[in-house]
Amino acid sequence: MTDFATRRRMMVDNQVRPSDVTKFPIIQAMLSVPREVFVPDAQRDVAYADTMVDLGEGRTMLEPRTLAKMLDAAAIGSDEVVMDVGSGLGYSAALAARMAELVVAVEEVTELAEEAQTLLMDSGADNAVLHQGVLAQGAAEHGPYDVILIQGGVEQVPDVLTDQLKEGGRIVAVFMEGALGTVRIGRKSASGLSWRQAFNATAPVLPGFERERAFSL
Repeated sequence: MTDFATRRRMMVDNQVRPSDVTKFPIIQAMLSVPREVFVPDAQRDVAYADTMVDLGEGRTMLEPRTLAKMLDAAAIGSDEVVMDVGSGLGYSAALAARMAELVVAVEEVTELAEEAQTLLMDSGADNAVLHQGVLAQGAAEHGPYDVILIQGGVEQVPDVLTDQLKEGGRIVAVFMEGALGTVRIGRKSASGLSWRQAFNATAPVLPGFERERAFSL
């Protein structure tokens, strides 16, 4: 029988802490939430590997290091409302739910969304709400949000999504340029959204977040 609790601790000790993620709420969440539950059964053996996990339906789960550093950059407060875009089977939302007042998990793939709702309930994430809908449109009816996390690569972020961010709010995403990627943090002020680079990472670009291609003959 696989000892997932030991694997979970090793993930934190060997992947998360060495990446300069030391905030207690993040460490505690990653030690507590069973990552193996939020992946397809066939992927459980690689749930704690330092790699992205295939969720099926053309979607992946970010590797632990990247997700932990994104949570660190987001600096979620216990009184804040978070939108988790592209939540897959709900692992990232379950983590954020340990830190926030409310998490809205947005997923557009029906099979993933339905299973995520069950998994979040079973994990005790009572403050996580599953919203099934187009990722790039977010979930305005539950907003505005203090934090928006995007669980995959982006080439651009639609205005309809950033419009759901409160003034003073943060958005964290993996911006992809070809094969290279950088996690950037956007902060919203009265004058608009300003971005800064945080660290390097890669992720498949999510549907709806592709850059519009110029048409040529």
